[in-house]
Amino acid sequence: MAAEHPFKEVLTSLPKPGGGEFGKFYSLPALNDPRIDKLPYSIRILLESAVRNCDNFQVKKEDVEKIIDWENTSPKQVEIPFKPARVLLQDFTGVPAVVDLACMRDAMNKLGSDTSKINPLVPVDLVIDHSVQVDVTRSENAVQENMELEFRRNKERFSFLKWGSSAFHNMLVVPPGSGIVHQVNLEYLGRVVFNTNGTLYPDSVVGTDSHTTMIDGLGVAGWGVGGIEAEAAMLGQPMSMVLPGVVGFKLSGKLRNGVTATDLVLTVTQMLRKHGVVGKFVEFYGDGMGELSLADRATIANMSPEYGATMGFFPVDHVTLQYLKLTGRSDETVAMIESYLRANKMFVDYKEPQQERVYSSYLELNLAEVEPCVSGPKRPHDRVPLKEMKADWNSCLNNKVGFKGFAVPKEALEKVAKFSFDGKPAELKHGSVVIAAITSCTNTSNPSVMLGAGLVAKKACELGLQVKPWIKTSLAPGSGVVTKYLLQSGLQEYLNKQGFHIVGYGCTTCIGNSGELDESVASAISENDIIAAAVLSGNRNFEGRVHALTRANYLASPPLVVAYALASTVDIDFDKEPIGTGKDGKSIFFKDIWPSTEEVAEAVQSSVLPDMFRSTYQAITKGNPMWNQLQVPSSILYTWDPNSTYIHEPPYFKNMTMEPPGVHGVKDAYCLLNFGDSITTDHISPAGSIHKDSPAAKFLLDRGVERKDFNSYGSRRGNDEVMARGTFANIRLVNKLLNGEVGPKTIHVPTGEKLYVFDAAMRYKDAGHDTIVLAGAEYGSGSSRDWAAKGPMLLGVKAVIAKSFERIHRSNLVGMGIIPLCFKSGEDADTLGLTGHERYTIDLPNKISDIRPGQDVTVTTDNGKSFTCTVRFDTEVELAYFNNGGILPYVIRNLIKQ
Repeated sequence: MAAEHPFKEVLTSLPKPGGGEFGKFYSLPALNDPRIDKLPYSIRILLESAVRNCDNFQVKKEDVEKIIDWENTSPKQVEIPFKPARVLLQDFTGVPAVVDLACMRDAMNKLGSDTSKINPLVPVDLVIDHSVQVDVTRSENAVQENMELEFRRNKERFSFLKWGSSAFHNMLVVPPGSGIVHQVNLEYLGRVVFNTNGTLYPDSVVGTDSHTTMIDGLGVAGWGVGGIEAEAAMLGQPMSMVLPGVVGFKLSGKLRNGVTATDLVLTVTQMLRKHGVVGKFVEFYGDGMGELSLADRATIANMSPEYGATMGFFPVDHVTLQYLKLTGRSDETVAMIESYLRANKMFVDYKEPQQERVYSSYLELNLAEVEPCVSGPKRPHDRVPLKEMKADWNSCLNNKVGFKGFAVPKEALEKVAKFSFDGKPAELKHGSVVIAAITSCTNTSNPSVMLGAGLVAKKACELGLQVKPWIKTSLAPGSGVVTKYLLQSGLQEYLNKQGFHIVGYGCTTCIGNSGELDESVASAISENDIIAAAVLSGNRNFEGRVHALTRANYLASPPLVVAYALASTVDIDFDKEPIGTGKDGKSIFFKDIWPSTEEVAEAVQSSVLPDMFRSTYQAITKGNPMWNQLQVPSSILYTWDPNSTYIHEPPYFKNMTMEPPGVHGVKDAYCLLNFGDSITTDHISPAGSIHKDSPAAKFLLDRGVERKDFNSYGSRRGNDEVMARGTFANIRLVNKLLNGEVGPKTIHVPTGEKLYVFDAAMRYKDAGHDTIVLAGAEYGSGSSRDWAAKGPMLLGVKAVIAKSFERIHRSNLVGMGIIPLCFKSGEDADTLGLTGHERYTIDLPNKISDIRPGQDVTVTTDNGKSFTCTVRFDTEVELAYFNNGGILPYVIRNLIKQ
């Protein structure tokens, strides 16, 4: 007989205004605790989840008390369990997740257990959006042509995901060509409030993409986690997390004329980065909230990973309800959402007096102080005011190589690369724009900046300005709704005239799916060592991510992307220098093509209509002819094809037994790589193109895959053999063992040979040697990429010793059984005199019971050095994962015991 629910007395009926009830809910006011009224709204969502899921086993009454007492407990780094309402995947992370689930079923089968236990217990929404490459541009048929190429390359992956959607319960797969996962989540998948079998509760979501945070703009608590952590959440395991501090961010005033939401988010990103918000929630409030559209809020929430926060949360208010109606949610659904949130003290009504909430720290921004800006050339938080762009660019050319430097020799600063394009003379200089992409969920979900880009294109056409033909221009909307309102407004015509034809619906240039540059452009850059630029409306601009040949990459609003494409260079002062010459021979300046806030608002008002959302999403799960023609088997166990280069059974559960392997230290390990600061998951496990000379390329060529069919690393994440070879394969990798040389190689210490990282790792493995990685600050920043942990594990890496870790990456390392260690404050490899040529021993206790979260351990080297590090197992649950050899073996053993 099931035990009584510990909080059954607060289960309350929610009446409908006209009689009857919406359902029942666990009432926070009924807990009758005055501390709840002071809690940030984001913490109330954690509290409701703990109350509803309390079983005194996975979630205990003490956990509920910890959350209620947040003001006192959050500074103490206490651990709580959290069960999200659903899980969100995209295909780059969805394929390996479904591969892992299929493997877990196989493991259960081999261990003689019930395979039906491997089924999602919460809804899983999987949007296929990361596979479209920008191959065909400047064509009315670009969408169809790119989609045909996408299906040809990815048929096997798509078939596998279609199999998964029927083999596993509770899994919705949104077919390719529908849009970008986070925009589809915002416009369609986000429930805000669930009603499951008559029980109402807030929507909350963890996703295998770091920009899952975009949904926070809708008042849904959501953040990115590692794929392996998401898989455990799907299977009903509570996520163990440290109860976060919450930064209260007060907004006042309103944006000035001509300033965009992108300018605002780049400003907020820089402010929060400076404040320090890693591992914290940020909650926005204040009078300025009423001046921000839901799309503006979503833009700010989207870039939480770039400012380092777990969430950038906007509680539900009247603006949220208006957006829900605009996007086609029914009146009854919106009424239920409002009634529930008001009844459970989770709704903000700015017309009423506000009760003062307590925050861990406070920030404030007057929106009127925000000015037009971009970020770059190598990091999203390196904001540059537009008026300072020319000076900043010239400084970057001269500065030593770094995040703000290219060290171009003085004699090469004015270099001009002349070439022929389509039979006509053309030229490139440092700063010439060769990619201009309106892309990414950050901005394509925001009608004001998308229509703003259309207005810039229209004004430029009318004045006689034209984007140079050799610039690779593209427009990749995040959903079909964007196309509808661009057509309705009449502005798509002008974007087309400037080369910004729609190329597809998905995550393109921002993830590295920028396709090839024209050969003549690529040769001009390579042969003359030109620092070419990409300008994109994305959220990531790390080196080597956007395109191998664009060493300068700037994040900008969609209208600024069009403006820089028209100027054809980032080396321009828009205030003083003309963008070009008009048809009447007059100089055209930035102010001549820039729309006013009123013009943009008018376009939004007349062009963005609820029926557009309804018609787009009514058809979304029906797919398209190419998707519907895919034939898939109906078996619940997957039949692995040993010859497949896309889907391969990984070795995670090989020889697995019911007995956990136990804890292990590291003895006499070699250093595989020695890094400085800010090594991103793009450096560790690139998502973009596969270099022709790389170990992954050799592997594919040996199996008969032609170079034109290599596809990207991201698309091959279902094959561990490709991905292991793609680990540390970024062409911009800076490894101190190479003494200044850049590239995906390292020194094999015993022989002194310079080898590809994969080849060196295999040599160590074959000889029975463990390896470690040395790193600086912010190791693993960037996308929440589980292959950045799976890959090193397959290479034989047993530990990473760093100054600090990005939140998701650290937990991914733990999930794959790799030990994360932090140097003590003020110390790093350089201060300790470590070169990476030593052998390392990490002394861990032999029994799990003798290790505690965050304890110190001693690391010794074979040349007599000894230093202390902190072991970054942050919770007791993480220790249990390590004891089991990782999170997935832990889950399997637990499920078998149930």
